[in-house]
Amino acid sequence: MTLSEFNLLNEIEARAELFKCCGSTRWSEMVAAKKPFNSISELKIISDVIWNTCVETDWLEAFTHHPKIGDKKSLEQKFAATAEWAANEQSGVNDADKNVIDHLAKGNEEYENKFGYIFIVCASGKTAYEMLDLLNERIRNTQEVELKNAAAEQNKITHLRIDKLFS
Repeated sequence: MTLSEFNLLNEIEARAELFKCCGSTRWSEMVAAKKPFNSISELKIISDVIWNTCVETDWLEAFTHHPKIGDKKSLEQKFAATAEWAANEQSGVNDADKNVIDHLAKGNEEYENKFGYIFIVCASGKTAYEMLDLLNERIRNTQEVELKNAAAEQNKITHLRIDKLFS
């Protein structure tokens, strides 16, 4: 899809396309309401401004639209609409050995038990080992610090997905 084609979408269609980039209803509605965009850069700037006005419930909603790192089964089932994007983003786990995958699964479970949501990381370009190191580092954070980290990672993912939407 081109940006010009996107700008011609009605509000409901635009929100649906944006929702693929970030699973926050409020964010997708507010960004769609700012159409038309002159450039993808402008779209990303507006996206950032709106994301930074979102609150915890918006962020948590967005987090629910991601599979756990390395969870190929949920990629195929629950996240079918964005499975290809997420699989490419998480391709760093494809070559990881079983031990690392097991540690990621265990760490994801501990993280979710501590914070109440899955470990959110912009996985593009990261190996499974790097993601495991980040998970082990971030699990030590307070709830407040980690929520901000996860929201910042979600924003990075949103930028990547906006690029994919228009590629």
